[in-house]
Amino acid sequence: MASAARELRYSGYSSRSAVYGDLAYDLDREVREHTLRHAGEARRQPREESMARPQVRRVSQVQVRQKQKLSVFSLLGFGAVAALAVLVLMSYIQLTELSSQVVELKSQLSTLQTENVTLTAQYERMYDLETVKAAAEAAGMGKPSNSQIYYIDLSDGDNAVVYQKEEPDILSRLLTSLNHGIYTVVEYFD
Repeated sequence: MASAARELRYSGYSSRSAVYGDLAYDLDREVREHTLRHAGEARRQPREESMARPQVRRVSQVQVRQKQKLSVFSLLGFGAVAALAVLVLMSYIQLTELSSQVVELKSQLSTLQTENVTLTAQYERMYDLETVKAAAEAAGMGKPSNSQIYYIDLSDGDNAVVYQKEEPDILSRLLTSLNHGIYTVVEYFD
């Protein structure tokens, strides 16, 4: 019987090999082989004694764990982890706030760019030569006549006269400062 099982197991076509294509897997083959191998044997009946009596495991003593002491390093480690978690959360909050500010500034930028285009168009329209000429004529401006044009002759050399201011004496400086003081007092009470 062992040789038959070995032959079946190690034959050229294995029951566990995959077959691809139009063929389907034979899922009941193992069950059929098992029933064929054990066809002449009688079925075993489970013992009623072992099934009727449940097995109970008894513990002789209750085991109590000793109270463990917390290490200072473990407390510091948990504190450091908690502090780092808070710092990470705070940085995410700042990142979110900065992102919202960036979005707001981008929307302001797009608004200002459209306003810039509008104002540039108005500026170019205002400095159109035809518009300026029409505005000047409406204000009563015109081209100057020959009587309004003056020519300056700059053929002579450039010269300048510098006058030196005389240094006031002590008496005039004292009178000037007294005059400013009286003027300040009079202005204060007015």
